[in-house]
Amino acid sequence: MCGLCGALGGESHWSATHTLDPEQAADERRRERAYRIALINSVLESARVTVKDFQNTSYLISTATGKQALATDLGEIWRAVADLTGRAVDPLSAVFIGEEQANG
Repeated sequence: MCGLCGALGGESHWSATHTLDPEQAADERRRERAYRIALINSVLESARVTVKDFQNTSYLISTATGKQALATDLGEIWRAVADLTGRAVDPLSAVFIGEEQANG
């Protein structure tokens, strides 16, 4: 499979907002997506994992060792991070929040 099918789909996750004005919608979605990626990266910093936008439809997750995976939404990002690092990441767990507060 070439991956093009996934790149052509739209973002349908609950965190993606939609405005009624089509001229402002694209800019707003890009800003919100960039903000969401920045937040995700700040959470994953201690795990040495980064997330980047992939064609405005998916997320490219990369580890410090060069492993990569694609995810289409926030839930898939956490699963991909666990698969790539071998360590489950629950951003709402008290242990993970404690690690984040200690590191940052």
